[in-house]
Amino acid sequence: MCHTTTGMPPSSDDMSPDKAPTAVTNVEDLLFLPPLNFSMVDHGVFRSGFPDTPNFPFLETLGIRSIIYLCPEPYPEANMQFLHANKIRLFQFGIEGSKEPYVNIPDDTIRSALEVLLDVRNRPLLIHCKRGKHRTGCLVGCLRKLQNWCLASIFEEYQRFAAEKARVSDQRFIEVFDASSVMQTPCSVSFPREIRDFSR
Repeated sequence: MCHTTTGMPPSSDDMSPDKAPTAVTNVEDLLFLPPLNFSMVDHGVFRSGFPDTPNFPFLETLGIRSIIYLCPEPYPEANMQFLHANKIRLFQFGIEGSKEPYVNIPDDTIRSALEVLLDVRNRPLLIHCKRGKHRTGCLVGCLRKLQNWCLASIFEEYQRFAAEKARVSDQRFIEVFDASSVMQTPCSVSFPREIRDFSR
């Protein structure tokens, strides 16, 4: 695409062969690859599966300030370097990725993650687990309860990301979660021990 500084269409003189626009030689420079299951949740809040190295340029365009990571495994070194280089804070809430019927989602962990999520000082932020389906879906579903979504809409959103792997236990957890127990005053939010701050 031709870019002009004046905002006026190019004249016929400008379109002579020696002034033709230069072709892009490296198409990859213009491509941004979002992580698996990437989507916007709310203003300044995004969700996805685990971001890998090819996704880093895309995440840079979002101006991410914080990441909520919902897996117990250590963050890979390449990801840690990306966070450090971009002064992104990591909030890790280690929820085991069990399969039904042995799913145990800790109520207090989701509550702590929600407090980080609700604090506008942490935004823009990205929520992710491994695939961006179950653990991420539970956290987003509980956020929707705080936003007074009806259960039918919450479950529809959860199922859209989980697809054929949707879990009844996850939806049951969202349904019985007590949203009124979550602190919603940003100034009073206490950060979890798992925080790593690269913003200084």
